[in-house]
Amino acid sequence: MADRGSKASVHSQNLIVSGDGSGGSIGCCGIVLVVLSWILFIFTMPFSFCVCLKVVQEYERAVIFRLGRLTPGGAKGPGIFFVLPCIEEYTKVDLRTVSFDVPPQEVLTKDSVTVAVDGVVYYRVNNATMTIANVVNANHSTRLLAQTTLRNVLGTKNLAEILTDRESISLFMQTILDEATDPWGIYVERVEIKDVRLPIQLQRAMAAEAEASREAKAKIIAAEGERNASRALKEAADVISEAPSALQLRYLQTLNSISAEKNSTIVFPLPIDLLSGLMNRK
Repeated sequence: MADRGSKASVHSQNLIVSGDGSGGSIGCCGIVLVVLSWILFIFTMPFSFCVCLKVVQEYERAVIFRLGRLTPGGAKGPGIFFVLPCIEEYTKVDLRTVSFDVPPQEVLTKDSVTVAVDGVVYYRVNNATMTIANVVNANHSTRLLAQTTLRNVLGTKNLAEILTDRESISLFMQTILDEATDPWGIYVERVEIKDVRLPIQLQRAMAAEAEASREAKAKIIAAEGERNASRALKEAADVISEAPSALQLRYLQTLNSISAEKNSTIVFPLPIDLLSGLMNRK
C-alpha cells in the first residue's frame, strides 16, 4: 500500500507542468508530420498565411500544443504568432483580473452558531501554460475552492471574531487560496467578506443583551452621579453650618432666582433657627 501511495504521488507530481512550457520530444513520427506540415504550408502560400498567422491581444496569451505536447518557449503573445496547419492547436488565456461572488455559505462557528457568510474573490492568471495544462477549468475550480475555504476557515472562528476581525480572516483566506491555486498558475489578489447574516432569533437575543448592558451602565452612571452629588451636598452643609450668615445669603439667592421668573408664587422664608428653638422648647 505504501508503494502504491508513493507511486501515485510521483505520478501526480509528473502531471504538473512547470512554467517553461516544455512538452518533451515528439519522436520520429512527430518530426515527419512537422516536415509534412511545413511542406503543406509552403505549397499553399499565400493562402496558408490566413490560417497559420494568429493574433492575441495585449491582455491575452496563447498556449500552443503540437501533436498533443506543449511547444517549447511557453505561451505566445501578445501580437502575431505562427501555428502549423493540421498538427498544432492553441488556446487563448485572458490575463486580466477576474472577480466573482462567493455564494452565501451556511457556516457553523466554533461557538455553535449558524451564520450565512458570503464574500468576493479577485484573482488573475499568472502562468497561462500551467492554467491550461494543470487544471480542466481554472475558473470553476477556483470558485469551488473559495467556497470550501470560506467554510473551513470560518468554522474555526467564534462569532465575535467573525464580526470584528474580518480583515485578518480575509488575509488568511487569501494566503490559503493563493497557495492552493499556485500549481494552476493563478494568483489570488484579494479576498473580502461581504456580509455576515445572523438568524433573526439570534439578532433579537443580541439586541436584548446589548440593551440590558446599556441600561446597567446607565444605572451605574446615575448611581455614581448621586453619590458625588451627596458628597458635594454634605460638604456644602458642613460649610454652611460653620457660618450661619451663609444660610441667610442662600435664602436671598433663592428668592432672587424665584423672583426672576414671571409667576405669582409668594415665598415666606422662615429661619431654621426659629424652628430649632421651638423644637428645643418641646
